[in-house]
Amino acid sequence: MTSNSAAATSTEKEKYDIAVAVDTETGSAESYNGELHEIKSKQLEGAEHAIGLDLFQEILDSDLAYDDKEYSKIRRKIDKWLLPVLCVTYMLQFLDKLSLNYASAYSMKEDLKFVGNDYSNVAAIFNVGYLIGSIPANYVIQKLPVAKWTGCCLFVWAILLIGHLGATNYSSMMALRFLLGLMEASISPSNMMMCGMFYNKREQPFRMCTFLSMNGVATMVGALLAYALGHSSNTALKPWKLIFLVFGIMNLVWSAIFLYIAPDSPANAKFLTHEEKLKVIDHVSKNQMGLKDTSVKKDQVKEAMCDWNNYILAIIGLGCGVINGSTSNFISSMIKGFGFSGLNATLLQLPTGAIELVVVFSAGMVALFTKKNVRVILLFLTCIPTLAALIGIRLIPLDQKWALVGCCWLLYIIGGPVIMCWILINVTVAGSSKISTVRILWFLCYTGGNICGSKIMYANQAPRYDSGMKGLITCYSGMMALCIVYYFLMFQRNKKRNAKYGLPTEKSEKEGIINGIKDMTDFQNKSFRYVY
Repeated sequence: MTSNSAAATSTEKEKYDIAVAVDTETGSAESYNGELHEIKSKQLEGAEHAIGLDLFQEILDSDLAYDDKEYSKIRRKIDKWLLPVLCVTYMLQFLDKLSLNYASAYSMKEDLKFVGNDYSNVAAIFNVGYLIGSIPANYVIQKLPVAKWTGCCLFVWAILLIGHLGATNYSSMMALRFLLGLMEASISPSNMMMCGMFYNKREQPFRMCTFLSMNGVATMVGALLAYALGHSSNTALKPWKLIFLVFGIMNLVWSAIFLYIAPDSPANAKFLTHEEKLKVIDHVSKNQMGLKDTSVKKDQVKEAMCDWNNYILAIIGLGCGVINGSTSNFISSMIKGFGFSGLNATLLQLPTGAIELVVVFSAGMVALFTKKNVRVILLFLTCIPTLAALIGIRLIPLDQKWALVGCCWLLYIIGGPVIMCWILINVTVAGSSKISTVRILWFLCYTGGNICGSKIMYANQAPRYDSGMKGLITCYSGMMALCIVYYFLMFQRNKKRNAKYGLPTEKSEKEGIINGIKDMTDFQNKSFRYVY
């Protein structure tokens, strides 16, 4: 059995391998290995639909023991196998979103005879599909094996991307983008769920920031590919069609790899031995949230709809969506409007990706190595650079084109607030049906924001897009204000729980673990404390 001092020593030796048996922000870090077996099996009544229940029961009936150093090896193994899967999947997802933006830098608009706001409509219809797909997608990944379902979505998604080669007019492109959005609605929630099943609350921010920082890699890779393909003049396909073809083939290959190696949960992870599976489930169960329960519970859905926590995050998600919908689809048009050619406008998006990669990854590192509640603070801080950039685009004279491009480079930092929202959902909401409902609410708002974001960028206001910039500045200001409200809401909830039930103890932590396996919500589990 490890002690707090032993855990601290392990941290000093190897910062990458921070190991905590129970989240140190919410209670004691004392390990409970070898003690959970004292809890009678009858206490698991009501957990019949819990994923990994048989393995958890085995943990209770055995003397499973391991120390922090031993578990750090398992964590590295998970990082080696699972984290690259999440990173590549998310990189390709964002690359596909950017494909329309890159194609717009070439002759796509002219070839498809777009007029007026046709391009903004095509950008918006993707999000309509995403919006419609969000509700069934989040409940499907709760009911079905998450990796298998996601792999199938990736396959269909790849076929649709390749299908863009057959687009001949505005209507056909609208249909393809709608179906693409419908398929993509499962990807982000499934990544969140897979991360939550393999890592505890302390470990999740770094891993989630790592895979979302792949947005920056996607921007750089996509810009280079689009730039190279833009030089293709002796092929049967025009550059914008080559972009969709190459991106589609990349996704098609990856869908097969994903289906083969991605695990649905620790219980069926091919890269873990039986003993390692037990240790992972034991480790993650200390989140007091279980792994996943496949039954949909109406009382949890109702509770989610009555929780102010979720509405604050959803409104922040709305703001993130407006910003993302504007920047991801119109940054090429903005840079072209500042006085650069289509090819250069594509190439000049490389620094955008690099900045996003550094900022989002750094936020994850800060969250990993800081024991205090910093997630909401990081959400607030990642809003500041882009807010300043938006003000710069509004005020800097158009003849200062490099200063304006520099401001554009900061716009994709929106990935920081997005991933912090996902992390907060994963660590502040318990109960499988409740968290599915919260994700639906968040993604509905986020997707609705994307639709609005692409519609507030009026073609006749290029390149500065004054109405759009005003809207984005308002969004960031509102998000920062809500961060302050959210921080104090979580602080007050923990304070009230400590006053009512007392500070967390070793006994209450053990009860909380069982309550998590039984799929209790954060409201129902009196041992639960919020990590924010």
